[in-house]
Amino acid sequence: MTWTLAWATLVRHRARTILAVLGVAVSAALLLDMVMLATGMTESFRGLLLTSGFQLRITPKGTLPFDTEATIDRASEVLATLRADPRIERVSAVAGAPLHVLATGDRRGPDGAPLLTAFALGDDPAVQGDYELLRGADITAPDRLAASEAFLEAARARVGDTLDVAARFDPQLRTYGGRRRLVVSGVARFYFASAAAPLVAVPIGELQAMRGDEGADRVSAFMARVRDDRLVDAVKRDVERRVPRVSVVTTASATAAVERRLSYFRQLALILGAISLAIGFLLVTTLVTVSVNERVGEIAVLRAIGVSRGHVVGQIVAEGLALSVAGAVLGLVLGIATARWLNVILADFPGLPAAFEFFVFRADAAWRSLALLVAAGVGAGAYPAWRAGSLPIATTLREEAVG
Repeated sequence: MTWTLAWATLVRHRARTILAVLGVAVSAALLLDMVMLATGMTESFRGLLLTSGFQLRITPKGTLPFDTEATIDRASEVLATLRADPRIERVSAVAGAPLHVLATGDRRGPDGAPLLTAFALGDDPAVQGDYELLRGADITAPDRLAASEAFLEAARARVGDTLDVAARFDPQLRTYGGRRRLVVSGVARFYFASAAAPLVAVPIGELQAMRGDEGADRVSAFMARVRDDRLVDAVKRDVERRVPRVSVVTTASATAAVERRLSYFRQLALILGAISLAIGFLLVTTLVTVSVNERVGEIAVLRAIGVSRGHVVGQIVAEGLALSVAGAVLGLVLGIATARWLNVILADFPGLPAAFEFFVFRADAAWRSLALLVAAGVGAGAYPAWRAGSLPIATTLREEAVG
């Protein structure tokens, strides 16, 4: 009977009920999005680092991967040291350098200038962890390159085209060195680059040869996969001891550094989430209180004919709960749709990888936040329910009759 009366009351004031549900839904959507934002960026960054399963990044001492132009010399020695460690399952060497596109087919730059200057990653396709091949063939031959969509668009090239490229430029003589003719073998999505960045991947040996003395036995970084996650910290310490000219960054330490940098966003998300929860609470409280004020006489009559105070209180609380549950369910759909839309907009955020997401849905966090909103709805109905249950029957009936 409690739910029947609560439902009848909500249906009787249909417009008010719809507006209340929509208001709670907006609050629920904002709360959900703020929860997704508070945890999503860290989870997204961690997932990005673990895309290829590498837990260690080995870089020149005191730097981050590609943070500077510093390189690791005697790379073959370092590679041998890493591969000799039985705890390390796989190692990938990565070299990076500017790549000047001098010509694509019959197209050449004006006055000897390059058509495009992009960034090239030197990778071993068998063990690389920098890109995902979308279509075409991988860089299994020295004269092959895999390019991003942005590179192909900027160079006006496509799979199968031959490019005249150079890896060195002398600004005094205005001449290019390390020239090669490379064939676009495939299209790749680079994990750690923005969608608008013109990037290519070429075989690491070929890029080192193109760089001449600057690239001889040098790499920008190594990535290593440890067989057992529990051994990551021990392997890190051993590598830094054996090769003192490098720094080793673990996924955990990189994630912790990102969390510190993103603490502002997390605090902002928590504040906005708390505000949205408070708005939902006040909205339900206000609407249920207005409903009780309009039905003071009806409630007094129910009490006069023997309906218990607990039953009246239960009906009022049920109204608040119904509004909160309906708004939370609608808010779940609205919040997920809004988060996806915002992720699309923010995908072009400067300097962020294309695969990075600001809003990441986690079922446990979503249900906890919506359960909190529903609990707030129950609490919102507590005051008007207590007020309704405390009305003096005789006085209320007399005032209603006189009024």
